[in-house]
Amino acid sequence: MTTESVPKWRRLEPDERKEQIFACAAELFSERPYAEVSTSDIAARAGVARGLINHYFGTKRELYLAVVRRALRIPRDAASHLPEGSTEERAKAAVDWFMDLVSKQEKTWLAALTPEGIGRDLEVERILDDADRHAADRVLEALGFTREDPRWDQFNAVIRAYGGMVKIAGREWLVRGTLDRAQVHMLLSRVLQSLVDDVLPELVTS
Repeated sequence: MTTESVPKWRRLEPDERKEQIFACAAELFSERPYAEVSTSDIAARAGVARGLINHYFGTKRELYLAVVRRALRIPRDAASHLPEGSTEERAKAAVDWFMDLVSKQEKTWLAALTPEGIGRDLEVERILDDADRHAADRVLEALGFTREDPRWDQFNAVIRAYGGMVKIAGREWLVRGTLDRAQVHMLLSRVLQSLVDDVLPELVTS
């Protein structure tokens, strides 16, 4: 029996089934605006009863928020994968690691950045803001800064501003094709290196 002929309703452990539903929801939310995806669509894609979606995730909105959180999450151990070395070497490695991560979930990442059809949603905005702050924390940690520095909040603000460039450059690469991966990597790594070497040391606490 081939993989394609295995029925979707084969028995899975609860965690496996939950992850299957999540993966199918992520696919659908990346393919269509939020308003055009129903729980029936997700259930059909996953080959499960619609009640299982409510059981594991609650409402469609709660499932969507879970997808957004995961798409934008930077693991806490991300810095452990980077080499020791100069700021230039670590900046290049950090950007390369991030671009690999985005490539693996391209559609979901793009959909999470610009949610369509959900309207102005304060919880989505909070998730996006939290993701930006946490991502900036990971970048600072990866480049050797510590939270004990009294300028940490200022450093975080600078890196979040840089994050706006990251998102725009990502869209130019993945959506518009005006920049290729090598060009985006060069742009982001050199700007990050400059921020770390030249801008952050000049900040003073108010």
